[in-house]
Amino acid sequence: MNRKISVGMAVSIVILAMTVTFSITMLVAMRLFDSTVSSVKEKESMYNKIAEVDRYVRSNDYYTIDEATLYDRLTAGYLLGTGDKYARYYTANAYTELMNIQSGKILGIGVELGIDQTGYAKVTRVYDGSPAQEAGIAVGDYITTVGDTDIKSLSGADAVYKALQGEAGTTVTVTWLDSKTAELTHSGYTSTTVDYQLLDNVGYIRIRQFDGTTPSELDYALRTLTANGAASLVFDLRDNGGGILEDAVNCIDLIAPEGTLAFAEDKNGTQTLLGTSTSESRIDLPVVCLVHGSTASAAELFASSLRTLNGARLVGTTTQGKGTIQSSPQRLSDGSAVVVTVAKLVCGDGSCFDGTGLTVDVERPLTADEQTAYYDYTVENDPQIQRAVSTAQQMSGTTTVSGVNEAASS
Repeated sequence: MNRKISVGMAVSIVILAMTVTFSITMLVAMRLFDSTVSSVKEKESMYNKIAEVDRYVRSNDYYTIDEATLYDRLTAGYLLGTGDKYARYYTANAYTELMNIQSGKILGIGVELGIDQTGYAKVTRVYDGSPAQEAGIAVGDYITTVGDTDIKSLSGADAVYKALQGEAGTTVTVTWLDSKTAELTHSGYTSTTVDYQLLDNVGYIRIRQFDGTTPSELDYALRTLTANGAASLVFDLRDNGGGILEDAVNCIDLIAPEGTLAFAEDKNGTQTLLGTSTSESRIDLPVVCLVHGSTASAAELFASSLRTLNGARLVGTTTQGKGTIQSSPQRLSDGSAVVVTVAKLVCGDGSCFDGTGLTVDVERPLTADEQTAYYDYTVENDPQIQRAVSTAQQMSGTTTVSGVNEAASS
């Protein structure tokens, strides 16, 4: 039976709906207004405090203020005050230099370095076709001065790298031990992120960082080692500070079976899927990941994912515990730039290693004497690599006599 609603009733319903809608809209608007006013008041209080300090300093400080330095330090101080330990401020010059390095306009000399107990920069790797190789610099040499600067006066390997950099075509004078000096011209060379070789029947792969070339380099290494009879794999992730997260996910996909790899979780708890793996390129071999305290970020995700999906064992010491995601540099109007943390990195199984790191399955720290000799070790005699190799052989059931002896002594 159809019932007709009177015109008066229909008008009443419409008015009621309009009243409810208006009330909800007003409530939302009032809350938004209160929030905005509170935010404005907080910002006004902050700006007033800075202005108060600025007036006092300009009126009383004996020294002349360098305005550019003041603004840079204010911005850097703001980021420091946020409590984001991974936030970073680039001055306009520093940001331009960063972009030039990434585009290949600024180059090094083609070496990897480590500062050991001597205080000098020990060459741990020389790239093929690089200015360093052409000058005769070899692995094991010590760089002592760059130009007129003594290496011992610089604050670590990063400062040495910076001293060695320059625009393509420019020169830098380098002196290394035995008083060898050469003027090196900055020129292009091919750098790689993956090294590999077969140790007995174990495929050893070192991944130095994750960037755009790493997935293809790793794919080639995996194909080569498996074709040559590798019965297990060791991934050396020591000193791998991460790199590009997307490329790390692509590398995991080359090895892991089908599964979820990672999420980005924002401050509201909302998770965004970062990647999954398929079963198409799964590696069905026992896997070991060699890690330590400088294994961080994307490298930790790589190790964690292989442990979860491939049953990999972790050998070494607890990792750094950097489980956050940073933004790309955000360029500001004056040419400077900032980087901030935008999300927490969550593994595919829901775990997160931020602040805790990954604990290992087989602990093998370096002794004090071994730490001193760290840069002298080769793949064949590095005690941590030996432990990882013996673990891989045990997992594959192909332990050699030397592997058993080494494992027993460790």
